[in-house]
Amino acid sequence: MKDVTDLDVYNLAETLSDLVWNHYDNWPPKVKSTIGRQIVRSADSIAANIAEGFGRYTPADRKLFYRYARGSFEETKCWLRKLIRRKIISQDIDQFTTVIEELGPKLNAFIRATK
Repeated sequence: MKDVTDLDVYNLAETLSDLVWNHYDNWPPKVKSTIGRQIVRSADSIAANIAEGFGRYTPADRKLFYRYARGSFEETKCWLRKLIRRKIISQDIDQFTTVIEELGPKLNAFIRATK
């Protein structure tokens, strides 16, 4: 059996999570205590749910957690849009965009392919 870390979709989720984590330290205290905590949790939750689903036995159980990952992905995008709109993230937007544009379709395909 493969390890979850062999999956592209998992590694992309980890990359997005790390991008958020690495930017967090540069944010003002108000942002850290509001949006900051929320986005760190939602971004971390994407990979965590993929990993948990990967460890489940039945396809239905796996798919459920992969769908949770999809929800956390959408939540993370919501917080990122707010951070960009509020000019908290102005640099490295391209890094976020690149990962998001690749992760979304791969996560959808991964969910559809789960049998």
